Amino acid sequence: MHLLDSDKHSRRAFLRRSGQLALSGTALPFALNLAAMGEAAAFDATDYKALVCVFFYGGNDYANTVVTYDDPSYNQYSTIRGGGAGQSAGGIALAKFALGGTLLNPTTPMPGGRQYALHPAMTGMANLFNSGKAAVQLNVGPLVAPLTKAQYLSADRANYPLPPKLFSHNDQQSIWQSSSPEGSTVGWGGNIGDLALSGNGNSLFTCINVTGNAVFLSGDSALSYQVSTNGAVPINGVKSNVYGSSAVKTALAGLIQQPRTHTLENEYNKVTARAIGAEAQISTSLAASTVSTVFPTGNSLADQLKLVARLIGARNGLGAKRQVFLVSIGGFDLHDNLIAQHPALLGKVSDAMTAFYNATVELGVANKVTAFTASDFGRTLTSNGDGSDHGWGSHHFMVGGAVKGAAFYGTAPPVSVANSTAAQDQWHVGQGRLLPTTAVDQYAATMASWFGVADSELSGILPNLRRFGTAAGRPDYPTNLGFMA
Repeated sequence: MHLLDSDKHSRRAFLRRSGQLALSGTALPFALNLAAMGEAAAFDATDYKALVCVFFYGGNDYANTVVTYDDPSYNQYSTIRGGGAGQSAGGIALAKFALGGTLLNPTTPMPGGRQYALHPAMTGMANLFNSGKAAVQLNVGPLVAPLTKAQYLSADRANYPLPPKLFSHNDQQSIWQSSSPEGSTVGWGGNIGDLALSGNGNSLFTCINVTGNAVFLSGDSALSYQVSTNGAVPINGVKSNVYGSSAVKTALAGLIQQPRTHTLENEYNKVTARAIGAEAQISTSLAASTVSTVFPTGNSLADQLKLVARLIGARNGLGAKRQVFLVSIGGFDLHDNLIAQHPALLGKVSDAMTAFYNATVELGVANKVTAFTASDFGRTLTSNGDGSDHGWGSHHFMVGGAVKGAAFYGTAPPVSVANSTAAQDQWHVGQGRLLPTTAVDQYAATMASWFGVADSELSGILPNLRRFGTAAGRPDYPTNLGFMA
């Protein structure tokens, strides 16, 4: 169900087989240098483009992030979340008067008079939206195939498959990033990177992770190159003196890089030498790359995005034409203390992403860099005390000069928690959990197409996409959602 059809995607099959050969050790340099082979190229990039995934670990509460604002919908939201009289705050509901400063004003009004505002802590993001530099994708989440509520409730999983292990943190994080549950070794960001390798002077700098281990940037041959917010991670024994001795450092550097007669030892030293060279190239390029845009302090997401901005500024020194980045922020698993803890998290997201967009303007690449958000899942509309429980669909942001901003994409879900057959309940699967009306694969394919991935390659990087779009007889679930210019 989640495997690629290798007969239809010969280039991806070629890459995968080459990656498997790399497990033998002797083939590792061959696999790592696939970027030099024309057959591995999806497109010939002559300009620069970057995708930046901003992942919210823990499952973000969608209802208090993109808050329904028109009176009928807001009143429903307030009733469900325990709001006070006169549209005041209460329970886990935000007061309507607090949302006026972050009211979103789309260029085209929404059907049925629907309106949304952002959490009051997200003034920067609201300004980006209202100035046309950000957009919102409504109710997006993992889907194996288009799914109605009746099909969700059906026992026929052969014809109506569900994403595996719904509502599980680790599995849904992995499914968002790779279309498979925990244990997956290849993510769609890495798959996009596979197709971009040959356009970059150094293939190691195609997929850069600023946040720690995650499957998103792992491809069949693209590697997730990990850096810290301070830059490249050095091998200490080569970068610094060992036991205070420069002679020992020099000797160690020679031992771990010199050619060996034993095949596996020799390949190990080649990889080590490559890593040392990459660290030196990153460090040298970053030393010449600064941004004057002010990023907030005491904000780990801002620190990560500032480093991404500097790496983008260093793109010429790194020989990069196409790059995919991953940054993240945790703490969103708010079963409790939603009202107390959520504002600070969303404020950090808004401030960091606003500063990052401003930095891309400073660097002259605002139209070439697209940042987008993702999370394990949305959460329930109902409260489980003073928080919310695990959900499914959620609302997410796309930011950048190439985004068709000041707009909502997808279907605005009715505000309801009832588990009935009524029309307003068709996109709820209990407690206000949203059954996604847009699949992650559609969301990803829209950005991948802008990045330069050919239509013929899309289903090779997004295994469920073949069930969506006109070719699959589902034009109501398009493979391009239209939010990229």
